[in-house]
Amino acid sequence: MSAIAWTAAVSLAAWLWLLLCQGFFWRTDVRLPPRREPEVWPSVGVVVPARDEAAVLPLSLPSLLTQDYPGRAEVFLVDDGSRDGTGELARELARRHDGLPLTVDSPGEPPEGWTGKLWAVRHGIALARAREPEFLLLTDADIAHAPESLRELVAAARTGGFDVVSQMARLRVESLWERLVVPAFVYFFAQLYPFRRVGRRGARTAAAAGGCVLLRAEAAERAGIPDAIRQAVIDDVALARAVKATGGRVWLGLADRVDSVRPYPRLADLWRMVSRSAYTQLRHNPLLLAGTILGLALVYLVPPAALLAGLATGDAAAAWLGGPAWLVMTGTYVPMLRYYRQPLWLAPLLPFTAFLYLLMTVDSAVQHHRGRGAAWKGRTYTRPDAVAGEG
Repeated sequence: MSAIAWTAAVSLAAWLWLLLCQGFFWRTDVRLPPRREPEVWPSVGVVVPARDEAAVLPLSLPSLLTQDYPGRAEVFLVDDGSRDGTGELARELARRHDGLPLTVDSPGEPPEGWTGKLWAVRHGIALARAREPEFLLLTDADIAHAPESLRELVAAARTGGFDVVSQMARLRVESLWERLVVPAFVYFFAQLYPFRRVGRRGARTAAAAGGCVLLRAEAAERAGIPDAIRQAVIDDVALARAVKATGGRVWLGLADRVDSVRPYPRLADLWRMVSRSAYTQLRHNPLLLAGTILGLALVYLVPPAALLAGLATGDAAAAWLGGPAWLVMTGTYVPMLRYYRQPLWLAPLLPFTAFLYLLMTVDSAVQHHRGRGAAWKGRTYTRPDAVAGEG
């Protein structure tokens, strides 16, 4: 066989392994586990870190304030140095919507060694702990919850004995670029952290989705959250790992009634979302970066390239190996497109989207080496081992 055919054979083998041996990551039926409502509902402190979120807050905060929760719950919005009136808008929304009590406070600028979000979360958790809640709901300012969201999360945690119950919010998919990039973002995340493995007892895989994390307060204290992960840019995965490392149980799945209202209408918006943390995911390691580039090319780019090259040159082996690999890839993407209610003709375009992610990852590394890595809303974070004075 030709070199192209051999490469296509390796790619097909990789896809068969991903299809059958990677925790069935491509299935989208991991939703909130079976649950029953407790006789006595525990108290919950809802912590919302917010920085310059005035544009989305009217769509998200009222959904928290009007939660249909039978127990005691209170919302703590932490204004992380906003310059657009986020804090005052939150107070105004609370006056308009008669619901859960709202406390708005600001911790000031984060000290060295802390990301802004986790410094805000730390302040919010401290405010909530004064009320001695059993659970903490950590949710982003762009996340809208259905009225029954909190009670379902708490019931699932209580019934299953979980210390973390996290739902991957359904991201907005309206513009052309959102249709191409957003479902793939969740697909790739599930491929890295198969949801079934996250919730399995004894499994090492740990992850959470930062937009919606119900955390048992006792488990947070045991794991030292958030101090133990204060430098983490990908804080949701770091949180889940810290909880699992201290014996906690973690569950992660897709959401039905938790939605992100933040728009990413342009490719540039999505590019920033991905590239700000892609190189951090690779631990700022050039060897991991090179391996990731080669892996993305082999798994996602080789199948269509081998098929087209085989058809063009008469290399039957390349075509017969590349075609099935592309077909398996396309088939595994279909459930995610259905979950996002998108047309299935997008499925064969996954190699193009993967190529965009490859470029975003390379750009993330370039920006890091230029001193502009992990930048978000006016802040740039260095590698944890580059922070002075940290042991």
